[in-house]
Amino acid sequence: MRPRADTTAPVLACGEVRTCLLPAFQALDSRTAAQLLRLRADERVRVSERPNLYALSPDVLTGVDCPLPTANGARVRAVGTVAARAALTEGRVLQATAYFRIPATGPDVRRPWGHYLVRPGMLEPFGKLPERAVVEGVLRDSQRGALDLGMIAESLLAQLLRHPLLDQKVPFKSRRTHLRWAAMRAPDGAGASIESFVVSEEGLRTVRLRVPDGMETAAVAGLCEDFALHDWLLTTVVHMLDRSRTGSVDGPEAILALRPAVDHLLHVWMPRARVDRDLGHLWDVLEQEPGFTRQWQTLVQRIRDQLAVQAIPLLHKALAMS
Repeated sequence: MRPRADTTAPVLACGEVRTCLLPAFQALDSRTAAQLLRLRADERVRVSERPNLYALSPDVLTGVDCPLPTANGARVRAVGTVAARAALTEGRVLQATAYFRIPATGPDVRRPWGHYLVRPGMLEPFGKLPERAVVEGVLRDSQRGALDLGMIAESLLAQLLRHPLLDQKVPFKSRRTHLRWAAMRAPDGAGASIESFVVSEEGLRTVRLRVPDGMETAAVAGLCEDFALHDWLLTTVVHMLDRSRTGSVDGPEAILALRPAVDHLLHVWMPRARVDRDLGHLWDVLEQEPGFTRQWQTLVQRIRDQLAVQAIPLLHKALAMS
């Protein structure tokens, strides 16, 4: 006899990651990073220095009781808590993530808040969850009155960006990016997979995943934070090269335009450094199409070539004056 499916187990997890440059002229060290991300007094910030400097805040919870976004206009009310956290990589790149998990069905009546508080990061729908419609709704722009994960992530990001530890002096101009993700349960016996990764305008990226039953939502969030971090690095360096007017300016001006990439960004590239081992292979998909590391290596080589070309006449000039 086949066992009945557990309708209380999460069948869907969704989240949004906001990524930006920390407004501080100097990168933060491990101690200062921990101070910045200390969102709760009862839990410590996790800091590691290998293979690079990384700090991760504890989760903070936001209670919600509102409709879920849906693609077909269906009204699905959900109650529970959304988890949010922040991460800082190499004391330079700040990320804020909001995410939740949700089962296939929920009760028909609202329960006391105590029930939801002991299930952090879990939402419960009223009745049956229209999984596909919610996935499409989450990945699209937010709907009025519906749950907005981007607003929760942005609120946390804004809180951190106002921190008195930051001098609000950025070493170079950059744009924020936001990545929305939805992870559905994989078929029995199947491993994790990426169904789609879409780069849209205005800094938006969307990722649709399948993950095995029992996979921790925090691990999926970590994978998507890693995707978002490296996408932001690519986007930022591409814009930096565009603004440098490579080939049309010479000497100190060209070097000045490209130097921030060397000083602040090139060493940050380290895909899957902290991704769960059961999810790390999903990076292989992005390495094939669109080819993250291949594009990064091409950009890095362009920067190094331009710096070398621009430095040669300056060196000749210095030698002539000596």
